[in-house]
Amino acid sequence: MTWLAEASRTVTPESTQQAIGYPTLFLLVLLGALVPVVPTGALVSSAAVVAFHQTAPFSLALVFVTASLAAFLGDAALYWLGRRGLRSKNGSRWLEAIRARAPEERLAQARGKLADHGVAVLVLSRLVPAGRIPVMLACLMAEWPLRRFARGNGPACLAWAATYQVIGILGGSLFEEPWEGVVVAVALTVLISAVPGVWRRVRAAG
Repeated sequence: MTWLAEASRTVTPESTQQAIGYPTLFLLVLLGALVPVVPTGALVSSAAVVAFHQTAPFSLALVFVTASLAAFLGDAALYWLGRRGLRSKNGSRWLEAIRARAPEERLAQARGKLADHGVAVLVLSRLVPAGRIPVMLACLMAEWPLRRFARGNGPACLAWAATYQVIGILGGSLFEEPWEGVVVAVALTVLISAVPGVWRRVRAAG
């Protein structure tokens, strides 16, 4: 039992945070990919702020790998469920959820861009707030197999994780306390997410 007592004394709060934080980040990003109401960008930015202030090596790299892998698996699972819904007579609640979050105007734009640019549109869709679901539905309607979707979605998830991690690093570098950087990072991601909706309202009003 002496080795167990010694091990418990050597466990630092930082390592405990990592043991809890990375699985939590993975599960929340995965859930956010399946249920597109969880602010996954803010989660990644906040995790990057915390990792920036940690002394353990590779903390930021682990945030990047965890977030991009969770996003990729979540997107793949949602796409697979959507394809099952297309083949089913009665559809599926997942397919209906995708359709409900893809207005006709944005879906038409996504289908046109997908036809013109192919896989490259997937990368941009992950970087544009609320752009992922219309493009995913366009891929479903174009009957892309899961393998083709996954090939394009892999780079998209990597670019997405890197972008929001940079936002977190910028927020974390401005302040000494991690919580201050988290507040700034969350505010930035919320602002970025709100800009497209505000722009559409301005255009409609004009």
